[in-house]
Amino acid sequence: MFRRTFWFSTGVAAGVWATTKVNRKLKQLTPESLAATAANKALETGQRLKERAVDFALDVRDNMAQREAELEDALGIQESPELPATRRYTAIENNRSNPKYVDNPTHSYNRNEDH
Repeated sequence: MFRRTFWFSTGVAAGVWATTKVNRKLKQLTPESLAATAANKALETGQRLKERAVDFALDVRDNMAQREAELEDALGIQESPELPATRRYTAIENNRSNPKYVDNPTHSYNRNEDH
């Protein structure tokens, strides 16, 4: 009697456990869950790539400065070259007195007036 009860309870427990596991796996395989998982992994991967790119850029900058110092020592350059003088005029001027564009037209552009 106890043997049958033991095996019956063991079977029920195993069935509940298996059902729970299957339901969890089915919820993980829904399209919404798969999309959320893919988005999270994409964000994590993007963050890792960004960190690696920043680290690489900082390493390049440090090594570039070190190599420039080595080259300056090897060539005997002690002072930095002079920068060119600043411009006294703007490269692109905003000229509002352009006759091509008229602020107050003499005629209206309303097409209904022609008919």
